[in-house]
Amino acid sequence: MKQFSARRVAGFGLLLGVMGLRPAAAQQLGGRAVFPFLDLPPSAQLAALGGMSVSARNDDPTMLYGNPALLNPDMDGRLALSYVAYLADIKQSTAAYVFNTKKAGRFGIGVTYLNYGDFESYDAAGNSLGTFGVNEYTVGVTDSYTKGKFTFGVTTKVAVSSIAGSRSLAGVGDAGVVYKHPTADFTAGLAVKNAGYQFSPYPGTDRGPLPLDVQLGATVKPEHMPLRFSLTAHHLQMWDIQYLDPNQRGTLDANNVEKKPTKSFGDNLARHFTASAALVLGKGLNIRVGYNHLQRRELRLDNTSGSAGLSFGVMLKISTFQIDYTHATLQAAGSSEYFTLSRNLDSLFKKKE
Repeated sequence: MKQFSARRVAGFGLLLGVMGLRPAAAQQLGGRAVFPFLDLPPSAQLAALGGMSVSARNDDPTMLYGNPALLNPDMDGRLALSYVAYLADIKQSTAAYVFNTKKAGRFGIGVTYLNYGDFESYDAAGNSLGTFGVNEYTVGVTDSYTKGKFTFGVTTKVAVSSIAGSRSLAGVGDAGVVYKHPTADFTAGLAVKNAGYQFSPYPGTDRGPLPLDVQLGATVKPEHMPLRFSLTAHHLQMWDIQYLDPNQRGTLDANNVEKKPTKSFGDNLARHFTASAALVLGKGLNIRVGYNHLQRRELRLDNTSGSAGLSFGVMLKISTFQIDYTHATLQAAGSSEYFTLSRNLDSLFKKKE
């Protein structure tokens, strides 16, 4: 019998809420897919853009997690290391590197590792059996090809989930395309993410589907304005993603008859979108803000939403290093901190020569 500390269980539960793990009968998205951690943004920039982006084209190698077609020449030779501090000592680490083979195309390598910490294990009589770990990770390779105004990209990766020595394994694939306007600062992207197959489920469990997500978005910087805007539509393969708590009490009408909350077209539509804006203060400084309506609605408290679904970030370039930081609010009970450090390794080796 496994028993967790109350603090870590609370943090674990909140993170599962972010990943959409609620009972399958209670909502449209949650609880219907395995490996839900694949939906978590692994870097500061993605977190600042509302948790996802298929069109923000820049030199950050971790953007391959947003859309494999975002690989571009500005990323060549760059290595990015990312660290996420969730609540209750839950940590995530990510490394991404992009290189150009010229003949075979542009490639990216990505590794991300999520550690939930160590937990105390007990038998049925309450005797301690020591500790066990819970972690999940992916290892993937991305390949992209540019033809004119379009870039096409594909990522193949292996996902592993481990609890107390038991493991589950899945093969995962992402595919995308990005259009870049030849003169204007405008890009549009389409990506199909987390398509794949669970090769081996946990012992005693059934094989389940992966958290498939079809996303479409655009990023634009109006001429002579220091602002860059991004809008991303997600879960396009499924219309109804609105959750209504069956235990939530409704309002009373004039006859004291309870009126249960009902689904609305507007709220369901808004849940399909994330929006973000970046204040561009030169090449070395950006200030970002993002909003995820689905996260805000799903993780609000009964009496307040607080700043759930909001994220604030900054990008700063110092010498040859780029530092990204984002503070993302999960809900009133907790938030997460994202740090990403990147550098061009090619220039480092050339200087040594």
